[in-house]
Amino acid sequence: MKKIIAITNQKGGVGKTTTALSLISALHLRKYRVLGVDLDPQGSLGFSAGLDIENTDTIYDVLKGKKKIDDVITDTEIGDFLPSNILLSTAELEFNMPAREFLLRDQLIKIADDYDYIIIDTPPALNVLTVNAYVAAQGLIIPMAPEILSLLGISQLRDTVETVRRYYNPELEVMGILLNRYSSRLVLNREVEDMSQEVARKLETKVFRNKIHASVAVAEAPAYGESVLTYSPGSRPAQDFMGLLDEMMDEAQ
Repeated sequence: MKKIIAITNQKGGVGKTTTALSLISALHLRKYRVLGVDLDPQGSLGFSAGLDIENTDTIYDVLKGKKKIDDVITDTEIGDFLPSNILLSTAELEFNMPAREFLLRDQLIKIADDYDYIIIDTPPALNVLTVNAYVAAQGLIIPMAPEILSLLGISQLRDTVETVRRYYNPELEVMGILLNRYSSRLVLNREVEDMSQEVARKLETKVFRNKIHASVAVAEAPAYGESVLTYSPGSRPAQDFMGLLDEMMDEAQ
């Protein structure tokens, strides 16, 4: 399993933050040292972990050179976090210096030895923040909702991955596509699953065997500052995410 993993899809509403938070929590429950990095200006990852994102230092301060990364990392009951908030939305305009693609990687190098795994939540866009995540990461996980619109834009994502590999990070690998809010009872879900296999082929990757099933517990957990694994450990999605982690670990052996 890759050490630094970015959860990415340029489409919103596909479960990127849920996936990132659940993997962080699953790793933490298994006693791994794990850091969650929020690169989405909406700040959903930190908020979902129970942080007051409006009244704390964030990854924006780190990337701007205003704060040391060690001073901004916040520990919680489900792992450590580098939070974000709306200030990060100015990144495209503010981060215009040479080698801006390496801002995040250069910061994570400083603390990488402190963690077994680093999980990065990315914004629903292909911008300088997303590119920073790709440059810093070793692997990408692409969550998809079982909807036709989730298949759109994959070619642009593929082009971005290939560009990053060519110029910045030749070791970047697409680890797999993850189907979220899945229900085998729905015909559309099964049809999108078949289509996602073709998408995976184009990205030279696979569709994870473990799919994340729909449940109200996933939507409720962030209100309590928890992941679905700690909020409702017996729920189907919690079991799905643990199964996903097992699948990722097994493939790394």
